[in-house]
Amino acid sequence: MKYAYVRVSTASQNIDRQMEEMFRQDIEFKNIFIDYQSGKDFERKNYQKLIKRLKKDDLLVIKSIDRLGRDYNMILDEWKKITKIIEADIMVIDMPLLDTRVEGKNLVGKFISDIVLQVLSFVAQNERENIKQRQAEGIRIAKAKGVHMGRPNYVLPNNYEHVINKYIKREINNKEAQQLLNMSRGTFFKYLKIYKEKREPNML
Repeated sequence: MKYAYVRVSTASQNIDRQMEEMFRQDIEFKNIFIDYQSGKDFERKNYQKLIKRLKKDDLLVIKSIDRLGRDYNMILDEWKKITKIIEADIMVIDMPLLDTRVEGKNLVGKFISDIVLQVLSFVAQNERENIKQRQAEGIRIAKAKGVHMGRPNYVLPNNYEHVINKYIKREINNKEAQQLLNMSRGTFFKYLKIYKEKREPNML
């Protein structure tokens, strides 16, 4: 069975590129697990559901290694758990060398894959630490200038209009739309009503 994992850090970020890649791999929507959550650890609702679903000889597809996570040691641990304990395969679309379906065929392939994984995991963690440092510096400067740092107003995801139109055209159902937008049922229908009122006042 082929599964995919898609992750962005917040609901306002767009998952369309990752989703398009997964559909190109002929992965069914029901087998795509999506999280709108930071990659700082693996305590993510849908990732954990995916891990429980994976079985021996299944294939997990991710677009890039940083979609799996951002902590160097945790990425390596999860990779070993999936490939060694569960005995499933992993394919990283953006890095063909990270395809365990290939690495198991020869020792050299496995050696190269392990090295590439460790290097990329280190780079992902290093970038995360750099981002945190830049954010902290930005907050410090903003506070020094008296800029308000309170909680921002709710912002609709970038892919909201695209997803809502697919729902209106009945290309997807409300549960699929809610998952793609990371919205609760109540929030989804609240903004659906607002959207329809703005676009077509006579629809309701």
